Amino acid sequence: MSEVQGDDRLEAQAPAEAAPDAKPASKKRSTTRQSEGAKGGRRTKAAAKKPAPETQAVADDAAAQDGATNGAAPAKPLPRLLELYRSQVVPAMLKEFSYKNVMQVPKLTKIVLNVGLGEALTNARALESTAADLTAMTGQKPIVTKARKSIANFKLREGNPIGMCVTLRGHMMYYFMDRLVNTALPRIRDFRGVPSSSFDGRGNYSMGVREQIIFPEIDYGGIERIRGFQVTMTTTSRTDAEASRLLALLGMPFVRSE
Repeated sequence: MSEVQGDDRLEAQAPAEAAPDAKPASKKRSTTRQSEGAKGGRRTKAAAKKPAPETQAVADDAAAQDGATNGAAPAKPLPRLLELYRSQVVPAMLKEFSYKNVMQVPKLTKIVLNVGLGEALTNARALESTAADLTAMTGQKPIVTKARKSIANFKLREGNPIGMCVTLRGHMMYYFMDRLVNTALPRIRDFRGVPSSSFDGRGNYSMGVREQIIFPEIDYGGIERIRGFQVTMTTTSRTDAEASRLLALLGMPFVRSE
């Protein structure tokens, strides 16, 4: 009986000794489940933080509006003359000249203002005052043109400053063209139009302005003296007829020369 009881005691103690080994396994499983649960929680939080594409687009629009209201520079509108060219001039030219492609329609490429200053050899203030006038008229700083060769009769040496020039392109060109056609030219005394015979045969037009005070940006009381300048409009037209029609649709007041 004692031997049987001893065996029973050993068998009863065996599971009790194996029990401590089983506890770490359950702890490992519980820790892995907790880690998986934590990862799942992080994923759900990240998914909750990431907005939908539509919500993101609305948020971007709202941020752009907030930036505009908070002082950020808004998008500049197109010049009025450029909108007129795209909406009215291009369809009219397509219909009148039967172009096969919109890209064949002529357009303005640049406007050049040139002032001759022979007096700059003796008057040092001529360059400064002319530069201020051109900057006020065009919104762009001019460059100084210099003599290419020496002329003894005019006491001119190579490299002497004898004029100023401004080249306008893009939006600045359309802004100046709009002011010239609609504001400056009508202010000329007894103005009846500009001659239509001043084309060079390649679609470029040149005209002379006798007084810079026709532009409202020029202060009449602050100028040194009245000076004239030359305006040259360069287009992509192949003929003078196309260039004349283009400028007329843009508002240039041509008058037929007798």
